[in-house]
Amino acid sequence: MNTGSDRGTNESASSEPTAEEAPQHESKAPAFIKANRSLHLSWQVGVFVVGLAVIGAGVAMLVLPGPGWVAIFAGLAIWATEFAWASLALRWTKRKVTEAAQKALDPKVRRRNIILTSVGLAVAAVLIGFYLWKYGLTLPWDIKDQ
Repeated sequence: MNTGSDRGTNESASSEPTAEEAPQHESKAPAFIKANRSLHLSWQVGVFVVGLAVIGAGVAMLVLPGPGWVAIFAGLAIWATEFAWASLALRWTKRKVTEAAQKALDPKVRRRNIILTSVGLAVAAVLIGFYLWKYGLTLPWDIKDQ
C-alpha cells in the first residue's frame, strides 16, 4: 500500500491506485444546472425521488406481475448518475450477477439443475396424475366430502 512517504524515491513501484488516480464520480447533470448550487441540489433531489419511485415499483413487482428485478436495477442505475455510493453498489451488483451467470454455466451446476428440475417435474406429474385418478377433472373447490 502506498502511504505517500516514498514519493520522491519510487512512485511507480506500487500497483495500487492512489486517491489521485482513482476515478472521481461526477454528476451527469447539464453544465448550467451544476453551475448553480441550489439548482444542482434540486436536480439531485429529483433524481433521488425518481430512482426511489422506480425501485419502489420494482419491489412491488416482485410480488405483482412485472419485471421487478429489472426495475430495481434500473432505479439503482438512475441513482448512479448522481450518487457515488449508488455507482459503487451498481458496480458490485454487476460483478455479482456476472459471477452468478458464470457459475450457472458451469457444466456440473447445469447438470445438477437439470436433474433437480426433472425430479420436480416428475413429482408434479405424479401428484397431478393421482389427483386426476382420485377426483377426475373436478376443480378442488368443487369437491364435496367423499
